[in-house]
Amino acid sequence: MDSGILGVASGAVAASGFLAYAVGGRSSSIFGESYYHGDRNRPVLALTFDDGPSESTPKLLAALDKFHVSATFFMCGENIRRCPDVAREVAARGHELGNHTDSHPFLGFKSPRFIYEEMARAQQTIQETTGVTPRWFRAPYGARWFGVGQAQQALRLRGVMWTVIGRDWHWPAARVSERVLKHAANGGIICLHDGRTVQPEPDISATIEAVEYTVPRLQERGFEFLTLSQFLCPTN
Repeated sequence: MDSGILGVASGAVAASGFLAYAVGGRSSSIFGESYYHGDRNRPVLALTFDDGPSESTPKLLAALDKFHVSATFFMCGENIRRCPDVAREVAARGHELGNHTDSHPFLGFKSPRFIYEEMARAQQTIQETTGVTPRWFRAPYGARWFGVGQAQQALRLRGVMWTVIGRDWHWPAARVSERVLKHAANGGIICLHDGRTVQPEPDISATIEAVEYTVPRLQERGFEFLTLSQFLCPTN
C-alpha cells in the first residue's frame, strides 16, 4: 500500500477513535464539563437512575426507602408530563432530580440549537412540575456533542457520566448485581434506570431486584449512599 494512503488511513482511524472518546468516553470533558467519579478516598457512592419517571418508579422508591438510601434521578421531560405525580413524589422523598433531556434523543450530530432546546424544555418541565431546579445533566446514552457544553453553561448545569453502568435495560438482575458489586469503589457513580427512554409502563423489575440485592451488600462493605450534590459538592 502507498505510504501516503496508509498515512491517511491511519489518521482517519485515530480521528474516529478520538471522536468516539469525545462523544461517549466517561472521562471525556471535550464537549463540556463532566464528572464520572467523586472522592476516591471516601467510602461513598452515588446511586443514579436515568429515563424516569415512570409508572414503575414508586416501586423503586419503596425499595430505596427500605434501605434509607437517597439517590439522584435523571428525568426526561416527556416522562414527567406523563407521570407528574411520580416526579413530585421522587422529590418529596428527598431524592435529587437531574436533567436527562426532554425526549431522550441521541445527541450526536444534532445542532447546538436542538440540544439546547431539548435540555431547556426538560429543565422547565422539572421546575414547573416539582419546584426543583436541577443542577446536573446526563446525556441520553452518555453521548455528548458540540453544543452540550454551551447549553450546560447557559442552564447552569454540570455534566455527569458514571463509574459503572448496570445495563439493567437488557440484563437480568443477577448479572446487573454482579457487575455493580464488582466495580463499586470509593467515589463511584452507579448508573441504573427507572424507565426505558420515554416508553410508558416500562418493566424495571430487574432494576428493582438488583437494587434490593446490591444496596444492603454495599452497605455491609461500609459504603454510604449520597445524592450527587452531597457527593460532589459537600459544602454547597
